[in-house]
Amino acid sequence: MDDGRAARESASLVVIGAICGLAWAAGLRAYMAELVGFASRFDWVGTFGVILLPGALTGGLLGWAESLRRAGGAPHWRWLALAPLVLAVVPLFRPGAFIELVTTGIGGAAVGVALIGIGGGYAVSGRGRLWGRIAAGVLIGASLAATAFTPAAIGGEMLTLTEPRGAWVAVLGVSFLLVLVLASSIPFRRVLPQSAE
Repeated sequence: MDDGRAARESASLVVIGAICGLAWAAGLRAYMAELVGFASRFDWVGTFGVILLPGALTGGLLGWAESLRRAGGAPHWRWLALAPLVLAVVPLFRPGAFIELVTTGIGGAAVGVALIGIGGGYAVSGRGRLWGRIAAGVLIGASLAATAFTPAAIGGEMLTLTEPRGAWVAVLGVSFLLVLVLASSIPFRRVLPQSAE
């Protein structure tokens, strides 16, 4: 493959990843709004800067990882496995966010989401020590199960799993995390062998 074509393919994968990450983050924001109902607030910094931008950045980084994986890898490219940490770190730049996290725990869910992505990505990647992937899979599976019960804990009776709306919100939250797990597995996967063209 010539350098120009490789660069275009790489750029395409980064853009596709960023678009997917943006759509994922927008959907996750809708899930968050469902959890808290009318108390949910939308603003430029909180919604766009703290949720949507990190989603697009994470998606773009994972798209870049896929590009490098298809190209046979590159030195240190597996560090892109930490891309979901963008979801946890960027919100901490909001004024007062770090103090709020330490004193009240608000913002801790972003850390949990990032860790579910990374740990789950490792668990489903098919690479690495089997016992490590099993341990990660068990922890992530427990986290996903807990996520299914979160809507009722936050939103009350209306969002229990026995109510249609509650079951839908649970499916929404768990499915978003599963999509993140699958995308986050990219940097852990085997590189594709290069063929001469």
